[in-house]
Amino acid sequence: MSAVQLVQLRKAFGERVVIDAIDLEVRSGEFMVFVGPSGCGKTTTLRMIAGLESITAGELRIGGERANDMRAAERGAAMVFQSYALYPHMTIADNMGFNLRMAGVGRAQRREVVERVARTLRIDHQLERYPRQLSGGERQRVAIGRAIVRHPKVFLFDEPLSNLDAELRVSMRVELARLHRELGATMIYVTHDQVEAMTLGQRIAVFRDGRIEQVGEPMELYERPRTEFVAGFLGTPRMNMLDRPAPGASPAHLRLWQELGGETLDAARRLGVRAEHLMLVQEPGAVQAVVEFVERLGGLSMVHLRLEGVDEVWIVQSRGDDSGETPQRGQRVGLRVLAERVHAFDADGKNLKA
Repeated sequence: MSAVQLVQLRKAFGERVVIDAIDLEVRSGEFMVFVGPSGCGKTTTLRMIAGLESITAGELRIGGERANDMRAAERGAAMVFQSYALYPHMTIADNMGFNLRMAGVGRAQRREVVERVARTLRIDHQLERYPRQLSGGERQRVAIGRAIVRHPKVFLFDEPLSNLDAELRVSMRVELARLHRELGATMIYVTHDQVEAMTLGQRIAVFRDGRIEQVGEPMELYERPRTEFVAGFLGTPRMNMLDRPAPGASPAHLRLWQELGGETLDAARRLGVRAEHLMLVQEPGAVQAVVEFVERLGGLSMVHLRLEGVDEVWIVQSRGDDSGETPQRGQRVGLRVLAERVHAFDADGKNLKA
């Protein structure tokens, strides 16, 4: 196991800066997830760690050693890509053992290592098959196995599940979490999927425009986001947001701002609250809204509300069912807020309550 340290790491392509002097320490044995929208710099950072992209400035350390000038093969990092990149003419055993063969490891020793890793990945019964005979999830396990047999200092995953269907993605997330527990290895995982980030990462680094916006444990980021960007990016559905009322705002907008506690937050330019921290009520004096759409998700429903004079649709999480507790489209409902769970953001997008 090895820690990975990024010290003022910077990457530029000519005049265009894509990674802007980031600092981060990935602890030895940690499962760290890089998450953010497309083009935010997370994959470029991973490729710099792997040695597939040069470093413009700053320092990269792997296991305490400066790695800036090391060749990719010397860094002890194994990368698993979005595409499986398996050799179609080779058996699974030969695919997994290919790097060992190139390193001069004998046939018997290769076979022993491959079989042991295959048992860990639960594909030991597939070793004599060819990639075309395997499902997408099984092929991704082979790609992961090919990395494991090298016994690297750190595993690097670049959106490895994005080619799988929804059901396989869920099962592979479980397998990756199990694999991390069993290997105890340092893993860095890149994804744009915040569900993957929240379920896999021991800690998450949220990237935005070549910078790291916030680093922390999943629920820390979810409950105490430091910025409006992190608050809006993490969580499904997205956090409900309300702008400070402008002159001439509708009574519903003014009433909701008051309900959220905005009158006591002079520096707040936007308030946010998650769907689970809102309640639908039938009470006099409650903020009034109209149900626009209901997503029924089994034991939960997501109720989409339209408020007069408010541009964005608000979403409330409801535990009602078809018995009548969940409101219907077009119905007028009252809205109550758990005021202590409201987030307030200033003009720069900083969370005033974090």
